[in-house]
Amino acid sequence: MQTIYVITTGGTIEKAYNEQAGAVENISSKIAQYLSLLRLPDADVRVMPLMNKDSLEMSSEDRARLVRQVESLLPEGNPIVITHGTDTMVQSGLAIQKAIPAPAVPIILTGAMAPLGFERSDGLQNLTESLFAARLAPPGVYVVMHGQLFPAETVRKDRARATFVRTDTQ
Repeated sequence: MQTIYVITTGGTIEKAYNEQAGAVENISSKIAQYLSLLRLPDADVRVMPLMNKDSLEMSSEDRARLVRQVESLLPEGNPIVITHGTDTMVQSGLAIQKAIPAPAVPIILTGAMAPLGFERSDGLQNLTESLFAARLAPPGVYVVMHGQLFPAETVRKDRARATFVRTDTQ
């Protein structure tokens, strides 16, 4: 049985429609609910809600808190998946990489362009692919989006194409 930690930080993947406000907001973590829909017979997926913020609202203190959470899990030797908003996902990945330049396990950041549960959401796909990548990727810090695995230092969000691309890609 493989243990995989999933740290949740919010972002679009966890947003929900708030009828009173008439807006899509980070209200509560819903990653565990969606993980329960997956068939993962040989995986012990442990969800650890850390915060529930839009990544544009994340501060340097929030990133430091994320790094500390990752550091606290590393001695167990299990891969880590982090759900995160796509706007600053790479920034957080680089912060983790700077603090932990040679992790002994894969650390995967993922998110979504549309919230889980919304029509045409990519959230469940990205979450599922991240769990798969966490089991197969060599140690390092990565971004997993839309069927692709990127080292954190070689990726950027391409807003025009609504996906992530290698930094050497135009």
